[in-house]
Amino acid sequence: MLSVFDHTTASKGAPVSMLTREDDVDAHALHRRGWTVSAIARHLGHDRKTIRAYLAGDRIAGERRRVEVNVFDQFEPYVRARLREDPHLWASVLFDEIVTLGFDRSYPIFTHQLRTRKLRPHCEPCAPGRYRPVAVIEHPPGVETQWDFVDLPDPPPSWGWGPAARLFVGALAHSGKWRGQLCESMDQPHVIDGLDRVSRLLGGVTAEWRFDRMATVCHPATGKITGSFAGVAKHYGVAVRICPPRHGNRKGVVEKANHTAAQAWWRTLPDDTTIEAAQASLERFCAGKDQRLKVIGDIRATVAVHAAGERLRAMPTPFPATLIVERRVSAQALVAFRGNQYSVPPELAHTTVTVTRLLHRSHIDIAMPSGIVISRHTLVADGTGVMVRHHGHVIALEHAAMAAFTDAPPHRRKQRIPPGTDALAAAQYIISTQIISTPIHNTNNNGIGRRASGDDVVVDLAAYARAAQGRNTHI
Repeated sequence: MLSVFDHTTASKGAPVSMLTREDDVDAHALHRRGWTVSAIARHLGHDRKTIRAYLAGDRIAGERRRVEVNVFDQFEPYVRARLREDPHLWASVLFDEIVTLGFDRSYPIFTHQLRTRKLRPHCEPCAPGRYRPVAVIEHPPGVETQWDFVDLPDPPPSWGWGPAARLFVGALAHSGKWRGQLCESMDQPHVIDGLDRVSRLLGGVTAEWRFDRMATVCHPATGKITGSFAGVAKHYGVAVRICPPRHGNRKGVVEKANHTAAQAWWRTLPDDTTIEAAQASLERFCAGKDQRLKVIGDIRATVAVHAAGERLRAMPTPFPATLIVERRVSAQALVAFRGNQYSVPPELAHTTVTVTRLLHRSHIDIAMPSGIVISRHTLVADGTGVMVRHHGHVIALEHAAMAAFTDAPPHRRKQRIPPGTDALAAAQYIISTQIISTPIHNTNNNGIGRRASGDDVVVDLAAYARAAQGRNTHI
C-alpha cells in the first residue's frame, strides 16, 4: 500500500502517513521473522521512520498524528472558564468572543473541539429531548408582525428596575427581522410607545399584528380586544390577531427572537451599561442578525434582503397616548429621562416628580406630586446625553448655591477631645452604684475605671445595704 501523504505535505503541517491495522500487524510479523526495518518499509510502501515508530510503539494504528500544534489549545482555558461560569452559553456567542481574541479557524472546527474535548458541563434538565410534530405556518410578506414581552432577569442595579427588565419585541413573520424596545413598565402607554418605536425600526406597518393574551391588548379570558386598544389598532390601520391559549407556536418567530435576545445579547451585557447604551447595543446586535442567511421558498438571501420585500406601509404619526413615569431630582436640580437631563427649579432637588409625555408631541411636562406642572422642555433625541436647562433655572440654582456658601471654619475639626469632668463623674457614679461590682485595679487613658476580669470579681455587701434602705421588710 502506498502512502497517501508524502513528506512535502507533512512538512507543511498536514497529517503524516499512518499505517492501517492490517499493515501494522504485517510489520510486526515480518519484524519477528527477522526482516529489517528497510525491508519492511519497501515491502509495505512506507517510510522507514514511520515503520520504526510503529514497531517501537510510538504510533498507534488507525490514528493520525499531526505535526502542527492545535491552535485551539491556547483558547481552551478561556472556553472552559466561560462554560464553567455559564454552562448554557451559546456556542455561536462563545465563538464570536474567541474570534476577537485571535481564533482564526471556522465555526465547525470550533464546535468539533467543544464536542471532542467535552468542554461543556453536563446539565441533566437539558439532557432529555422533547420531540413533537410541528406544522409550518406560511407567512406571506407584509402580512403579519408578531409581538411579545420577554423578562430579562437581574438588570444592572443602576437602572432601578427591580429583579427583572422587560423587553418588548416585534418580529416580521415572513422575513424574521426583529427589533426590541426596553420598557420600564408593561402598562398600555408603554406598550403603545413600544409598538410605535419598534415598527419604525422594522421599517413600517404590516397588515396584521399578532399578540398573546396580554391584558393591555385584550381580555385574557375571552381573547376579545379591549376598547382602549381598538383605537390604537384603528390609528395604525392594522387587524389584531390574538393567539389561542397555550398555542405559543402561532407566534414562533417572535418567540425565537425572544430566545436569541435573552441568550445571545442579554446574557453577555456588562453590569455598567446604562439603559440607553443597552438599547443602542441591542439595535447593533439586531442589525448584525439581519445579515444571517435564510432560505424562504427557493430564495436564499440575508434577512435584510427578505425584509426589503415585505412591502410595509408607511408609519402614521404616533398614537396620542400619555406616558407617565416618576423620577428623582438630582442635587443639581436635573431630571433624567431617556438618556438626557432636564432642569427644574432648585428647590425641588432630592424630591420625586412626575414626567409626562404625549407620544404625538415633541415636549415633556415635569410636574410635582400634586399635579402642578413646574417645567416644560422640548424633547431631544434619546440617549444623546444632552443637559437641557431653562435659563431661569440656571440663575435660581446659582443664587441658591451662593446663598448656601459660607466662609466659617469647618464644624467637625480634628482636635483631641477626651472625656471631661462631667463624663468622668457620671462614669464613676455608674460604677459605684452597681449591685455586683468589681474592684478597680487600674484606669484607662481617659481616667475611667476598668474592672478586673476572671477570679477578681467580688460582691460588695454595702451596695446591698444601700438598696435595702427604706424598704418594707415585714413578711
